[in-house]
Amino acid sequence: MFATALLLAVSLPLAACGGDAKHTATGADTRSTTGTIANVLPQTPKWAPTNPHNVYAADAPGDLAAIARRARPLVYVPNSEGDSVDEIDPRTYKIVRRFAVGALPQHVIPSYDLRTLYVANDEGNSLTPIDPVNGAPGPPIPVTDPYNMYFTPDGRYAIVVEERMRILAFRDAHTMKLHHALSVPQCAGVNHADYTADGRYMLLSCEFGSSMIVVDVNHERVIKTVPLRPGASPQDVKLSPAGGVFYVADLNYGGVWEISSRTFDLFGFIKTGAGAHGLYPSRNDQFLYVSDRGEGAVSVINFRTRKVVATWPIPGGSPDMGNVSADGRVLWLSGRYDDQVYAIDTRTGKLLARVPVGAGPHGVCVWPQPGRYSLGHTGIMR
Repeated sequence: MFATALLLAVSLPLAACGGDAKHTATGADTRSTTGTIANVLPQTPKWAPTNPHNVYAADAPGDLAAIARRARPLVYVPNSEGDSVDEIDPRTYKIVRRFAVGALPQHVIPSYDLRTLYVANDEGNSLTPIDPVNGAPGPPIPVTDPYNMYFTPDGRYAIVVEERMRILAFRDAHTMKLHHALSVPQCAGVNHADYTADGRYMLLSCEFGSSMIVVDVNHERVIKTVPLRPGASPQDVKLSPAGGVFYVADLNYGGVWEISSRTFDLFGFIKTGAGAHGLYPSRNDQFLYVSDRGEGAVSVINFRTRKVVATWPIPGGSPDMGNVSADGRVLWLSGRYDDQVYAIDTRTGKLLARVPVGAGPHGVCVWPQPGRYSLGHTGIMR
């Protein structure tokens, strides 16, 4: 199924997006948890979804926060094997700056308050801050083993994901001073995550353990392990717009697991393509883009039907991680094994550009992005 299917799909009314149907085959109830936020908390916090039926309601095309409007539009590319970051002008597809960072940069991560971008230098044991107003890097901040980084929904803590050390380091979101090192020995290859709609729980991938873990955010402790099939290799995690389903890309099974956000039980699987890796919601909240790294393609899942409605081939490509432009028209992804970055038209699936970059590009960040705050990674916006 190719891009023409998506052209038909995007004509659906916006009101139809984001529905989470029950999965009757297993009895797993995947209804949204967002409607209960006011009931489980003393009062609805300011970081709660602006629409109880859509966690991405604040991420509409072009809906930039005031601070984000000051940012220079750039695409930030961490070159993991080149210990550098490239900055691409999205209008010209040209690199406008390259600068050195610490060893093995993995992702470029927007801060919770949208004022800083951080390069996670995994083996360099540091974060390189970037001023998004002009794209200039600052002095490195020492931390341990930062493969990835997230922020608690209240913005109080950064959670540095120490993949190699199997630790979730809760740090002050501004000073990066260590608050609590949560050891997760049961989670081999802890790396990617997302939060429930009410912000109480965090679901994380155990890439080398064929499982997931659930963290109680307020109490900073693991409360559950979610086993997947033997040999599974879970990667990126994204919550559905209605808040009822976690989607988890799986590199080995070539598709996306479905996990209930209410019970944290596995209940389904959507086949996409070989090496499924990154997950990105469309700006109209109707579709989930899946980068199939081994397939050399992007699969497009309809959130309402939970089915693949289009496949966009990238000949000879290895699409990995990135995000969607502020207007929703371009999906940017790193080409992990061909030292390129791809720009893909989200209306047609057409490949707009292949930009040569440094060695081993990984967690690409498109900035600015719509939203009130960032939960981390390459831009989980709310």
